[in-house]
Amino acid sequence: MLGGALASLGMVTSSFCRTLSQLYLTAGFITGLGMCFSFQSSITVLGFYFSHHRALANALASVGVSLGITLWPLLSRYLLEDLGWRGTFLVFGGVFLHCCVCGAVLRPVATSTAPEATEGPPPPSKTPAPSCLAACGRAIQRHLAFDILRHNAGYRVYTLGVMWMILGFPLPHVFLVPYAMWHGVDEHRAALLISIIGFSNIFLRPMAGLVAGRRDFAGHRKYLFSLAALLNGLTNLVCAASADFRVLVGYCLVYSVSMSGIGALLFQVLMDIVPMDRFSSALGLFTILESISILISPPLAGLLLDTTDNNFSYVFYMSSFFLISAALFMGGSFCALQKKERPGKQAKAEGAITEAASEQVLTAEGSCDSKKRLYTEVMYVTSV
Repeated sequence: MLGGALASLGMVTSSFCRTLSQLYLTAGFITGLGMCFSFQSSITVLGFYFSHHRALANALASVGVSLGITLWPLLSRYLLEDLGWRGTFLVFGGVFLHCCVCGAVLRPVATSTAPEATEGPPPPSKTPAPSCLAACGRAIQRHLAFDILRHNAGYRVYTLGVMWMILGFPLPHVFLVPYAMWHGVDEHRAALLISIIGFSNIFLRPMAGLVAGRRDFAGHRKYLFSLAALLNGLTNLVCAASADFRVLVGYCLVYSVSMSGIGALLFQVLMDIVPMDRFSSALGLFTILESISILISPPLAGLLLDTTDNNFSYVFYMSSFFLISAALFMGGSFCALQKKERPGKQAKAEGAITEAASEQVLTAEGSCDSKKRLYTEVMYVTSV
């Protein structure tokens, strides 16, 4: 609810701005901060709502993103032509206020922590109180999940892979319409390409969630995510080959298939890697690092355009490079980690079986002394 209020305040205030620096502060910082509050809290609470069908829940929740992608270009073009950019920002400020309504109807998450008993003041501690700087450092380490980044190899691989992938993933959304218009496609037909991607994702994301939610794929979702990123990168090569409108429509349809897989699995894989009691902290660090990549990616592509005389094909080649290399890195790293963990699990299982066998032998020897005495058999059950 606070995020919706901040986002609306930033957009409404930006409609009265006179300079670019004022737009950076209002539409950039204030609106961006509000959207971060709404997005972070909704993704976190979604993970606590569901346990069995979490992949399908993430996919259905991300359908709203697809609906926004479908309506955004058409609505923006219509409002800009009739109201100008200031009136458009006012309308978008009113749209952001709906986040307050959505936040008000979210069901609170039940906590399992019992209230502490208040019998009296605690005894004074003999250890000296930590300094303010040390306490802040520990709080930042805990709430930003730097300890998980240091000790959880799967989280480290996934975060670095997604950071590298995001350097190329948003580029088609930013440069597809200018690329089509540069090659003679009408402005309205070029804007329709983004709507085709969003409309296709409305139906493809739930299907991707259903596939990823099957028990057969429960332990292989990270590989499905890597495969979706690989297909996304290969699809961008098709777009760079031709700028004909029919080819671009086919590209948008094929691109939507891999994009739906990425959108449905992006946070589900994170939920599989990190325990849910630390998910909010892990998501915070994950989105911070991801946002750094989003901040770098469009200016880097713009620099590439300036150095290549507005040759948009190099932008799509760049996007394919980041996506394909990130997919290969994540898939290979996860496979190596799984092979590394397998001998440890086998040794632990063999130790449990040996301990159970020795316990049975000792119990049987004790029963020889008194046959009528009952004995308890201790059995260790281990899942491999």
